Amino acid sequence: MRRYLYALLVLTLSSFSAFSQIYNPVSWSTKVNQISDNEFELVMEAEIEEGWHLYSQTLPSDDGPIATEFTFPEIKGIEYATEVEEPKAITEYDPNFDMDLNYFEEKVQFKQRINRIDRSINKITAEVYFMVCDAEKCLPPEYVDLEFNFSESSNSEENIEEGAIENQENTIQEESGELNPVVWEYFAKKNDKGQYELHFKAEIEEGWHLYSQNLASDEGPVATAFYYKEGEYKLIGKTTESENLTNTYDKVFEMELSFFEDYVEFVQIIETDKDVIYADYEFMVCNDVMCLPPAYIELQFDLKSGKGVDVLELDSGEESEDLSSVIPALPNVNLEDPLGDCGDRTETSNMGMIFLFGFLGGLIALLTPCVFPMIPLTVSFFTKGDGEGKGLGKAVLYGFFIFLIYAVLSIPFHFNTDPEVLNEIATSVWLNIIFFVVFVVFAISFFGYFEITLPSSLTTKTDSASQVGGVLGIFFMALTLALVSFSCTGPILGTVLGNALKNGPWPITAAMSGFGIALGLPFALFAAFPSIMNKLPKSGGWLNSVKVVLGFVELALAVKFLSNADLVEQWGFLKRETFFLIWTVIGVGLFLYLVGLIRFPHDSPIKSYSPFRLIFAGCILAFTIYIAPGVLKNPPWNHNLLSGFPPPTFYGWYEKETFHAEFTDFDEAMKASKELNKPILIDFTGWACVNCRKMEESVWTVESIKEKLNNDFVLVSLYVDDKISLPEDQQGIFEYQSGGELKKKKIKTIGNKWATFQTQVFNNNSQPYYVMLSPEGYLLGNPVGYTPDVEEYADFLDCGLTAFETNAIAAVSQN
Repeated sequence: MRRYLYALLVLTLSSFSAFSQIYNPVSWSTKVNQISDNEFELVMEAEIEEGWHLYSQTLPSDDGPIATEFTFPEIKGIEYATEVEEPKAITEYDPNFDMDLNYFEEKVQFKQRINRIDRSINKITAEVYFMVCDAEKCLPPEYVDLEFNFSESSNSEENIEEGAIENQENTIQEESGELNPVVWEYFAKKNDKGQYELHFKAEIEEGWHLYSQNLASDEGPVATAFYYKEGEYKLIGKTTESENLTNTYDKVFEMELSFFEDYVEFVQIIETDKDVIYADYEFMVCNDVMCLPPAYIELQFDLKSGKGVDVLELDSGEESEDLSSVIPALPNVNLEDPLGDCGDRTETSNMGMIFLFGFLGGLIALLTPCVFPMIPLTVSFFTKGDGEGKGLGKAVLYGFFIFLIYAVLSIPFHFNTDPEVLNEIATSVWLNIIFFVVFVVFAISFFGYFEITLPSSLTTKTDSASQVGGVLGIFFMALTLALVSFSCTGPILGTVLGNALKNGPWPITAAMSGFGIALGLPFALFAAFPSIMNKLPKSGGWLNSVKVVLGFVELALAVKFLSNADLVEQWGFLKRETFFLIWTVIGVGLFLYLVGLIRFPHDSPIKSYSPFRLIFAGCILAFTIYIAPGVLKNPPWNHNLLSGFPPPTFYGWYEKETFHAEFTDFDEAMKASKELNKPILIDFTGWACVNCRKMEESVWTVESIKEKLNNDFVLVSLYVDDKISLPEDQQGIFEYQSGGELKKKKIKTIGNKWATFQTQVFNNNSQPYYVMLSPEGYLLGNPVGYTPDVEEYADFLDCGLTAFETNAIAAVSQN
């Protein structure tokens, strides 16, 4: 027991020191060594900082530190041949734990041998649980995931298997912005029947899908397809694919789809007496946001060596085709310095607006019955007895502590250094559902059917501590106010946090600080000017009315959070018109409450209507009339003021009209641009691009946008997945520089042409992608991608038009 207590003490002390320094004395790395055909050695290497110890897997007792432990997943097709091996450890008496301990210093390798029976398995993720100590402290035990990639294995023997020679393509996302989320590996080998197996293996980045050969419809993404020279060799059966196929309803394409994640291997058996054969394949990958243009690859297999390579990588000695006339050249495009300073939609949070939002929430909280009556009581306590100056100082300190308490509550959000994690949490379906439930509960509480309170023991302890006196006593008085007013401030603070969470930790701090300042400021202000308190309205039934109004607001926000979850999962029960219908009902309910036709449990009879109440009721009625037509197919006015709150227009009850470009060929569009002296808007799109259809249906059809596209621009849509073949004289091998390397690409279809054009000129290969050019080919603004916000897209177009007009005026003045 003494050892347990000592270990606990060491861990506790180390946790306190973590506030001043975060320790991370061990870094883990992995590699895979191939021993034979199916046998591999998984190596887990730990580098340990000087002065620290990593403990062995075997320790003499459970009463001391935690032994290192590895956990490997049970996978069909993988056999673990041995236990995890480790080198000889250092064994020494440790006076802290009062026992002999086995540990490692500086660096240690653990090894696990496996048999990979199923060759389609390309990745294993294991887990290590470990603990480290130095002479003074121990860190809490930690879990770390260890990933083993068989495609990166190093061979312990040369020529492990004849013909199994890899060819891997670069998958790193280059600085240019080009995405390449699939690693392909090709090889051939001879089976025991004298036939040859052609292997096509793909490793797929997390979040991306590679589609099966068998899709239910041609209207969705492009299926993976293989094309063989059947006159040169005989096919035995069909091309098989891995069993890790996912069959699910795809919310983007709105159909059942079959695809692979992480990895896939396709195998085709052939019979031939040739030494070299050729095969082609085509594939397409998508994630939840976009699809990349289909890729068409031609391969050469050397059956003697087993090597499979992309024919574009062969040094055939032949010169590439001159395709300069096929791929449009725009020498005036400067991606670093467009004529207009617009586009480039890097999302940033407006810290000032978030602070003001939190401040507004704090002001609203002041008007609740939990807080408002406390103002005169608390200020009078500070301003009497100790003299005016001293009492003022205490009241100011009291207000500061209220601010500090709420600001400190945001500190835990800063321990997560990855802002994307907060964004993922904020957009989580389950979190949005939880917010929906919580806000409904808050609304019912505000209506007076029950009250949300913190445990009485907690508020009693803080209230007792407030009697200590001095600065500490004032702090506990502020903490007591924060706790006892939770039933009113909690829902409002939840609303503030719900809107700031997705922006990261600092916006959360800004929102919480704004809330705390607004809540604490009146106590200092009224202490400085006590006469102002005489002008405050007396506590009464109006405070309960404020709570009820906030209850309706909470209901409306609850619908918004449920709408977020429905939109992500595409459940379809809360479409745009349904959203407007529910908000209209809430608006009608709030109006009826304000005019006295609806009452809640704690409401007093309304004897007279104040001018403010009547004006506020009129505003609510006007707002309700504004949103009510949202349930119609063609509302008499738009709802751009609510942009971002209701679901987008394409997610509704009715089919929406679409708007299409006049041109589908860039050269023709550029010619028209020069003749009409209008800027050109390039729409890089795809037939299988769902977000492209959303833009056409919900943004381009908005009258203000449609008018600009029709009257002010020459619009051209270039389909990067168009499979129509180019004329033979326009087909060939296109040579280009990328990342300092010379690369080649086969140009065969119209889609190949436009995809290459987008990549080469604009360093991007995702759709939709919008580019504005002058008739002379100058970039009018930074290109943008998917932009569902109508106002933002309109600003993008306006900025390009302004840059075009300014540039035209400058050109005229120079002449």
